[in-house]
Amino acid sequence: MDSTALKPASIDDYIASSPPEVRPILEEIRRVVRAAAPEAREVISYRMPAFKGYGILIYFAAFKRHIGIYPPIRGDAELDRDLAPYAGEKGNLRLPLDQPIPYGLIERIVRLRVEQDREAAAAKRSKKRQA
Repeated sequence: MDSTALKPASIDDYIASSPPEVRPILEEIRRVVRAAAPEAREVISYRMPAFKGYGILIYFAAFKRHIGIYPPIRGDAELDRDLAPYAGEKGNLRLPLDQPIPYGLIERIVRLRVEQDREAAAAKRSKKRQA
């Protein structure tokens, strides 16, 4: 079952509406993201759990056979190589539920996204000052 079918009000609601066997995985992803981006806010966007800094850092969602991670990750060649086995359409990641979830990779993704998010915010502030 696709747990994104109903619009949850919070990440807690999303996890509670997910299949019982997936809930611990979603909770651990949430914990990993929270540890890597402690200042990020939890939001629901596109019916998925997401963490937001200046912009969205990461979305994650449970599907029948995998966990999806969005948006596409770019900007670190070593990380790109490590993520290649999980590459899905349009650059999203598919983490199969019948394999160990690579929480260390998720942490690396979030740390990169936090860095990219800070750079984007700084660039936007700089543009506003120049205008």
